Amino acid sequence: MKNLFNVIAITIAIAIAFAFYFIVMGNPSNFADAAKHEPVNVLGMIYTGGPLVALLISFLIMAITFTVERFLSINKAKGKGNPVAFIRTVIKNLENDNLDAALAECDKQRGSIANVLRAAISRFKEVKDDENYGPEKKISEVQRAIDEAMNLETPLLEKNLVILSTVASIATMVGLLGTTIGMIRAFAALAQSGTVSAIQLSIGISEALYNTAGGLAAAIISIVAYNFFTTKVDNFVYMIDEAILNITQIFTIKTKK
Repeated sequence: MKNLFNVIAITIAIAIAFAFYFIVMGNPSNFADAAKHEPVNVLGMIYTGGPLVALLISFLIMAITFTVERFLSINKAKGKGNPVAFIRTVIKNLENDNLDAALAECDKQRGSIANVLRAAISRFKEVKDDENYGPEKKISEVQRAIDEAMNLETPLLEKNLVILSTVASIATMVGLLGTTIGMIRAFAALAQSGTVSAIQLSIGISEALYNTAGGLAAAIISIVAYNFFTTKVDNFVYMIDEAILNITQIFTIKTKK
């Protein structure tokens, strides 16, 4: 079920791309002849790039879709307020030994940082006055709660980044394949006719160039988005780690009092 969105998004992207290619781009009004060899506008010209153009359009749609999805998801993971201000408030409450206020801030903030800090604070609250736990054991329990929360939150931050990386690689390869096929057709038409056929030659070259352009466009969007979100996730995880270090130090000091 957790990958249902991905399956639906990819399926819809492919369906829209092929429908657009055959119905809109392949509309007879875009061509001067019934064989669709003489385009009269841009849509008709791109159509001459062949069926691989439809696949490249689907890659473009996927790249845009998962870029938007990652942007919304990572922003949601930050929570409702400024994460830096939230961490400062939580640390201040913990330094004042006000665990309930810190938990209330986590409930109000939400997001990945709040979930991890809440898990740590909740566990510390449970074992703080338990005589069965020594100081080191208490910190160990807090760290275990942090590790469990991080194992849940980190995959959510990195989710679908592999799709952007895959689209970037495949789009480039499909574009190169379309380029190769187009050039083969162009030279095959030239070899069969024995003379230069402007129409056949232009069809082959168009197929080559439009596939190249489509593959590069999808790859560029995916690579830029992948690098951008990878950096954001790394910075976000670093922020969480720094917050964890601060509250762990606070808890260590308090367990030794």
